[in-house]
Amino acid sequence: MTFVRPARPDELPALVEHPDAPERNAATRAYLTELLDSGCTRPEWCLVAEDGDGRLTGSVVLWTIPGHEVPLAFVLFEAPEDSAETGAALLDAATAKARELGATELEHVVDSPAQAPQFQRDPERRGELLRASGFEAVRDGRRFSLHAPGMPDGPPADDPRLTFRSLAELGPEPFVAVLAELLADTADARLAADVRQHGARRAAELLFEETAELKHEPGWWELGYDADGTVAVISLPAENPSVPVIGFVGVAPAHRGKGYATSVVVRGTRVLVAAGATEIRGDCDAANVAMARAFERAGYVNFADRLEFARTL
Repeated sequence: MTFVRPARPDELPALVEHPDAPERNAATRAYLTELLDSGCTRPEWCLVAEDGDGRLTGSVVLWTIPGHEVPLAFVLFEAPEDSAETGAALLDAATAKARELGATELEHVVDSPAQAPQFQRDPERRGELLRASGFEAVRDGRRFSLHAPGMPDGPPADDPRLTFRSLAELGPEPFVAVLAELLADTADARLAADVRQHGARRAAELLFEETAELKHEPGWWELGYDADGTVAVISLPAENPSVPVIGFVGVAPAHRGKGYATSVVVRGTRVLVAAGATEIRGDCDAANVAMARAFERAGYVNFADRLEFARTL
C-alpha cells in the first residue's frame, strides 16, 4: 500500500535517497535547496510516497516561477520501477494539490538521456505513467547548450545586415505584433496549439507575458530590422531560475531563407554573455529543423531531447 504526504522538515531537501548513487543524491539535494531558496517551490509542495513500513519510495515536487502562488509544473518525480501504483498515486496527489492551489493545467518534462539534477531514468516508462494519469505529450523538443568559456574569442559577430532596436526604445506593441505574425506560421507544436485555442494575436500576447516572467532587462529584448526597414527577427533572451536562456527567437516569414535564424541566436547569445552568462541554453521543436541548425551554427550542442507533457485540471 502506498501513502502520499508532504515531506517532513527532516526529509528536506534529500527526499528519496539511493545508497548506491551519491552523485545523484548530492545533485538532487542541491537542486531542491535552490528551488526552495528561490521560491520555485515550498516545503508543503514537496510530496513523498511511503510504503506500509514507512519507507520513502517516491517523490514529486510542484514548481512555479518565483513570485507566483500557483504551481505550473512538477519536478523530481520518482517512483519505483516495479510499482506503477506508486507512480500513479504520486501523480494523482500532485494534480490534486495543484488544483487545490488554483492551477488549471500542470506540466512536466522528460529529458533523455538522464542527467543531473533530476536523473530521469527510463523515459519510456515515465511517459507511460504520465499518459495513464491523463497527461498528453504536447511537444517533442531538442535542448541546446553553449559554454561561453569554450569561446575564447567570444560569440560570433552580429550580422551586419541587421539593425537592432530594443524593448526599452520601442515598447511592447511592435514585439507582440511580430510574435503574432510568427505564430500564425509556426513549426512549434505547443505554440501552434495555443494559436488554435486563442488565435494568433492572443497567443502572441500570452507568449510575451509568459516570457516576461523570466528575469530580463528591457534592453536585452530586441527586434532586428532588415536593410529594407522591415522587421526580420525577434530576440527575447532571459534568465530562468537555473540558467540564462535564449528564450524566444524567430524570423519573420518574409525574411526566411536568408540565414537570419543563426543571426538571431547569435544576437541573443551576445546579449547574455555581455550580461555575464557562462552557460546558455535554448530549445526548439524537433520539427523546427531550421532553428535546430541555427543553434548548431551558432556554436550550441544538442545535449538532450525533451518531451513536454501537460494535463488540464
